[in-house]
Amino acid sequence: MGVVLLGLAFIGIAAFVVLAMVGILIRVAIRLVLLLLLLIKWILTAIVMLLVGPIVLVIGLVVFLAVGLALAVPLLPLFAVAALIWLVVKSTRRPVAA
Repeated sequence: MGVVLLGLAFIGIAAFVVLAMVGILIRVAIRLVLLLLLLIKWILTAIVMLLVGPIVLVIGLVVFLAVGLALAVPLLPLFAVAALIWLVVKSTRRPVAA
């Protein structure tokens, strides 16, 4: 009975090792294929960014300027009053002797 159990244990361990090796081989093959696809994805992404990046940059600058002007226009009267006050204060000072 002990010999039969020992033989079954040996067969079980051998089957486990063989299945583990086959699983590792399949996993490595799948990772190599996925790595190839990942490299292709990176290359295509780089090409698309080289084409689309400058367009996005120009659009971003236009939006930045539009938002800046939209926020600055309501402050123009305040800037005008501040400029007038600065001119009045500047004109009343005596010039410094050189």
